Amino acid sequence: MTLSGKVAFVAGASRGIGATVASALAAEGASVAVAARSEQQGKVPGTIFSVADGITSAGGRALPVPCDVTSEESVEAAVAATVSEFGGIDILVANAGVLWLGPIESTPLKRWQLCLNVNLTGVFLVTKAVIPHVRARGGGSLIAVTTTGVTMTDHGSNAYWVSKAGVERLCLGLATDLKPDNIAVNCLSPSRVVLTEGWQAGGGMQIPPEMVEPPEAMAKAAVWLAQQDASGITGTIQRSEELAQ
Repeated sequence: MTLSGKVAFVAGASRGIGATVASALAAEGASVAVAARSEQQGKVPGTIFSVADGITSAGGRALPVPCDVTSEESVEAAVAATVSEFGGIDILVANAGVLWLGPIESTPLKRWQLCLNVNLTGVFLVTKAVIPHVRARGGGSLIAVTTTGVTMTDHGSNAYWVSKAGVERLCLGLATDLKPDNIAVNCLSPSRVVLTEGWQAGGGMQIPPEMVEPPEAMAKAAVWLAQQDASGITGTIQRSEELAQ
């Protein structure tokens, strides 16, 4: 087990990519905080409890922690609960996100603000909260989930891609700031499209089969990045299938 003895905090882990990554980290020996807002079953399948139960049933260690990444108080409480249960944090996967792919001129202000609040400010808040704990462990790995859409400027603009572009800039600069603390900071995006429950519920566009990848590719890549510290791969934007080969 490559992550035995490590503790991972996975934000946005109640379904989709986050749930798959959380399970993969646990399978490699990490104790995992399954963090998200979803405490009860809603219109979109998945809760923090169902994911944590799946991990423990498979022999892993998991703690379901309610966490609204747009609330600093909620994030700090979730991180504190994780540290209290597992003794620290070595790995962050900032995966919580919302989708809005509409053109700018027809985007309601509340949708624009929601994308920025969850996708960008949420990454800022969870990253800010875990840094002292990762530093206290002598280093570790921070991973933010982004999207290849950031580079697709020939497809126009939308709130989702703009928010994810902000995350990439945040992480690239943070990698330099945290290198003296032996903390790796990287972004990870699918090489193609992962048809998560959130993508489908959010009205994601129709995707041809050859442009779809399984969430397991993201999980395998995340496990590899979780093993890094500042002496390894840091300050990069990685594509899942390039790492999962």
